[in-house]
Amino acid sequence: MSTFFTPGPAALFPTVEAHYAAAFRQNIGSISHRSVAFRKIYQHTDEQLRQLFALPKETAVLFTGSATEIWERAIMNSVEHESFHLVNGSFSKKFFDFSQELHKYAHAMHKPFGEGFDAAEVTVPEYAELICCTANETSSGVQMRAAEIHKIKKANKDKLVMVDMVSSAPYPNLDFNLVDSAMFSVQKAFGMPAGLGVWIANEKMLAKAERMKLHGETVGTYHSLPSLWENYKNFETPETPNVMGIYVLGKVAEDFNRIGVDVMRKETDRKAKALYDFAKKSDQFDIFVTNESHRSATVVVLNCKQMAGDVIKQVQAKSDFILGAGYGKMKETQIRIANFPAVNLDQVEALIATLGSL
Repeated sequence: MSTFFTPGPAALFPTVEAHYAAAFRQNIGSISHRSVAFRKIYQHTDEQLRQLFALPKETAVLFTGSATEIWERAIMNSVEHESFHLVNGSFSKKFFDFSQELHKYAHAMHKPFGEGFDAAEVTVPEYAELICCTANETSSGVQMRAAEIHKIKKANKDKLVMVDMVSSAPYPNLDFNLVDSAMFSVQKAFGMPAGLGVWIANEKMLAKAERMKLHGETVGTYHSLPSLWENYKNFETPETPNVMGIYVLGKVAEDFNRIGVDVMRKETDRKAKALYDFAKKSDQFDIFVTNESHRSATVVVLNCKQMAGDVIKQVQAKSDFILGAGYGKMKETQIRIANFPAVNLDQVEALIATLGSL
């Protein structure tokens, strides 16, 4: 079987197949989302994610069809007039674009593709209601450290802070006593098939949505934050969700907790260091992100001396490893290597050996 180092959909976590097999044996794909059986599944997944992310009781764990949907829902439910976005790549820009398309006044601080943000350089507009940060910009391999996000919140306590952690969760050690909301999808670092978005939101987010709704603002219909939260109280969802996905997510989160999130973070750092150390010495590849503190630990982006498409083909032919192409305009000049929990250090070292043999 091929080993996928693609940044999403990514390699499946080794236990995922067995968890889906167990779900089929239990007929989980056919149960009602109003049943006791589903409530137990939701509750288990909630408990495991709470442990994994150290979530305070004031937060809810909510499910949508994708992380992309959560961009839209978050803006609709927390921004009456103005949002503020840190934009340094294709996905952070899409979050910004969504706010504009929803007719909000969207402010942005822009950085060139491949550069990151530090809290000291960020000035948040006075009337911005929601600050939108990206923990890991998937397109460019740039991370924003949790400590920098925390500093921004501490300097703007009257504003809501939301973190896109799609291609890094659970790696960022976010303090959810500070951060108001975060979101991710399961097909990246959680190593699952696509089709499920996870929205973590606190009571401040809910209060803002309810206040907007009371004032006649449109905050959505079945997937408004108040609707999702009201159903969450009973471990239910407004509509029939991806029940199988929620079940498997709970099991994978349980696996992660069994390993220990700190252990997983250290392993991610070791694998990332191996990849970056290789690139520093290589005459075929260069590290794209020049500022070491901004280099992603979960999506490593390398410049290629030859055409990236040729590199990807050669690697697959030699080893059956599948690499990700560069994003957008960088498709033929860069490769992206996903460093998610589904791939271990031995596999990363084997990939490095293959790249070194080109």
